[in-house]
Amino acid sequence: MARYTGPKTRIARIFGEPILGNGKYLNKNSNPPGQHGAARKRKTLGEYAVQLKEKQKAKYTYGLLERQFRSTFEEAARMKGVTGENLIKLLEARLDNTIYRLGIAPSRPAARQLVAHKHITVNGEVVNIPSFRLKPGDVIAFKDKSHGNANLTEVVKGKNPKFSWIDWNEAEFQGTFVAYPERESVPENIKEQLIVELYSK
Repeated sequence: MARYTGPKTRIARIFGEPILGNGKYLNKNSNPPGQHGAARKRKTLGEYAVQLKEKQKAKYTYGLLERQFRSTFEEAARMKGVTGENLIKLLEARLDNTIYRLGIAPSRPAARQLVAHKHITVNGEVVNIPSFRLKPGDVIAFKDKSHGNANLTEVVKGKNPKFSWIDWNEAEFQGTFVAYPERESVPENIKEQLIVELYSK
């Protein structure tokens, strides 16, 4: 399972934004990590470095390793339409990301843990692969035994209303992946065109 297990605040300070969740510590110290912090003289990033940093940001945000990310990009490139937008659509269609968006888990790492521990079903079948690609119409829910676990269900808060590509049924305690999202609907601050340019070199 691909995941970053180091200090989240360090990654937030590298990119200057809370890409791994809570950004309260970023407000206290937004300097880049390193012994000398803000006092360290830093060079202006070149074109390649800017593109690489954007790719790293996307990988940390969605919790992918390089091989997974490259494979997802190549699939996006084969699809019709704009490659960068296709990449974001495929990343958003991952099962762990959708569970996070639905409010079933407080973070993407927590969502991956739910999936890996076989608490989640897709269309009634248990799925334990966080990278499982959802299709429009797929229904996500807790399996019956997990549904009765208060430790799991108490943290469910339901989806944010601005995520129009998914639907949460509070009465039945299940969500639906309605459609692939349009790029302007995804709030992540990722410049996907820079990633396309990097892989096109």
